[in-house]
Amino acid sequence: MCPPLANRTAPAGPLPAQGCAEPGSLSDSELLAPLIAAATGEAPAPEAAYALLQRHGSLRALLGAAQHAPAGLDPACVWLLRCAHELFRRQLRQELQRGEALTSPAETLEYLRHTLGNRRREIFQCLFLDTRHRVIHSEEMFQGSIDGACVYPRVVAERALRHNAAAVIVAHNHPSGVTEPSLADQAITRRLKEALALFEIRLLDHFVIGEGEPVSMAARGMI
Repeated sequence: MCPPLANRTAPAGPLPAQGCAEPGSLSDSELLAPLIAAATGEAPAPEAAYALLQRHGSLRALLGAAQHAPAGLDPACVWLLRCAHELFRRQLRQELQRGEALTSPAETLEYLRHTLGNRRREIFQCLFLDTRHRVIHSEEMFQGSIDGACVYPRVVAERALRHNAAAVIVAHNHPSGVTEPSLADQAITRRLKEALALFEIRLLDHFVIGEGEPVSMAARGMI
C-alpha cells in the first residue's frame, strides 16, 4: 500500500500510475511502512513505523539491527530489511567499482559505513586500487571477535599482488562504537605499510568505523 498523495505538495516530474507519492518526497517512516506491509501482509500506519525508528534511534541503526534479528520484529520483516540493506550496500560497491578514480577519502566512507557499521565482530576490509586509484576489488580479509581481529600483512600483500594493485585502502570496525585508533591499530598500519612497500604498493589510508564519524588514519598523520 503506497502512501497517498493527499495533503502533499506534488513533487516535480511524473508520478507513478497508481497515484503514489514519489519515494524521495516521503519521510523515513512512510518509506518503511510499505516495506513492513509487504513482509507481513498487514498495512501498518506510518506512526507505527515511526515508533519503530524511534525505538532504534535512526534508520541506519534499524537496518544494522536487522542483521541480528532483534526481538519485536517479524522474521519476514527482518528478512526484507536485510535485503534492502544488502541492495544498498551492493549499489554502493558498484559505485566504487564503476571505473572512476577516488579523489578523496569521503568517496569510500559511505560504502565502508554500510559494510562495516553495526557488525558484532571486528571485520578487516581491503580495497585494492589500480594506478589511477580505481577500485579493482573489495574484500573482507579477516574476521575476529568483538574486540579484535588478527591481521596478516603478508596475506594482504599477496592478495594485492594477485589483483595487480598499485595501492590499497584498508578499514576495520570497532564493535564498541569507539572510533579512536588503538595502539594495536597504529602498529598493524605500520606493518601493512612496510609489507606493501616491499612490492611498491602504497597504503593510502586506514579507516576506523564505529559510531559517529569514521577516523581516517592518513588524515591523522598515522600513515
